[in-house]
Amino acid sequence: MRQTIGLDFGASNTVAVTARGTDGTVPVSFTDRDDTFTSLPTVLSFLDRGAARALNAEVGPWAIRQFLESLGDVRFIQSLKTFAASRAFKGTGVFGVRFEFEDLMATFLSLAFDRAGGTFDPASTRLVVGRPVEFAGHNPDEDLAMTRYRQAFRKVGFEDILFVMEPVGAAFSFAQSLDKDTTILVADLGGGTTDYSLMRFETQAGHLSATPLGRGGIGIAGDTFDYRIIDKVVLPKLGKGSLYESMGKELEVPPNLFSNFARWHMLSIFKTSDDFKEMQKLLRYCLEPQKIETFIELVEEDQGYPLYKSVSETKALLSSEDEAELVFTPLGNDFKASVTRADFESWIASDLAKMDQALDATFKRAGISENEIDRVFMTGGTSFVPAVRRQFANRFGQERISGGNELTSVANGLALIGAREDASDWAVAA
Repeated sequence: MRQTIGLDFGASNTVAVTARGTDGTVPVSFTDRDDTFTSLPTVLSFLDRGAARALNAEVGPWAIRQFLESLGDVRFIQSLKTFAASRAFKGTGVFGVRFEFEDLMATFLSLAFDRAGGTFDPASTRLVVGRPVEFAGHNPDEDLAMTRYRQAFRKVGFEDILFVMEPVGAAFSFAQSLDKDTTILVADLGGGTTDYSLMRFETQAGHLSATPLGRGGIGIAGDTFDYRIIDKVVLPKLGKGSLYESMGKELEVPPNLFSNFARWHMLSIFKTSDDFKEMQKLLRYCLEPQKIETFIELVEEDQGYPLYKSVSETKALLSSEDEAELVFTPLGNDFKASVTRADFESWIASDLAKMDQALDATFKRAGISENEIDRVFMTGGTSFVPAVRRQFANRFGQERISGGNELTSVANGLALIGAREDASDWAVAA
């Protein structure tokens, strides 16, 4: 029986699930020391081993450890998915070696499968890949993203490749538990994007079918929420809002110099930019130079990922606590900041409103009302944020809200779809 892999390649984490037939699925697991996990951080690192030796590449926690502990030069790459639809990203050099987007993605996937035990034969495996309803980034090029995806998977060796909308995968996973015909709204709330899918599931003679009713989304999700904490708590410590002297006047340090903190992966690019050189030159004229010095040190020492981890952990605590402490020693050994859930929710209020407006637009394009929705299935890590759950409960009623397996439901549904005889009917053109 042909093996199927459902792959949820995320901006923050990647999950894979296997299936042989339609009876059941098995999550792909990874083991690092004493820890076994199914959600692999979507990060990649390269250790420079000199001109005469090949680059040493790693993924997931091994990449993080290589980045944090290695004494040699390490290039750390994260949020790779956010580059997929960007025409501005034309590849990058890694210690003298040229990598296009598809090379980076193929390297990540190959290493990930190796770390999972290397038991997959791409030539005899069907790969079902989730794709977002809306790709992240400014003016994303969907066709370019899909071309890059397909080229990357072929580099790994896959030929039988299907692409299915991520929320459709989540909806299919949820639909296995339905006992009657149901109209579902799937809200897939991840790191880079929020995707909506409206589907009607029906069963006739034991055969499950689905009719897509509409889809929509917006490039706002967990990463945006993280940035709100950064903007309010961290960036003032790095000089945002501070002043410098120029021609006898006191002027604000240009706010655009801090914009790269909105996307962690942009800090490594910022380090080689003209804007960073401008900030270094500006330092001597700043009225609070110690703050700008700290900013420069964070960028030069590639502290984007450790900062991301600290902020994400703080945000996660706020899902269960009314207050959480943000600790980030690169800002000073004694740096601690208390973040309340009330403050956090006020900071993301405008983002929640835009997510709600995107849902309004989804219903309008589909030509149906929210009253026609029988069930709302929430998936993705951002669905744990209390303000997000409350917004959906207030709109649809708590009795219509469902969840579960928030981090694996997309990959699970993709694997189950790939095992069906009508799998191609669920796919979208690549």
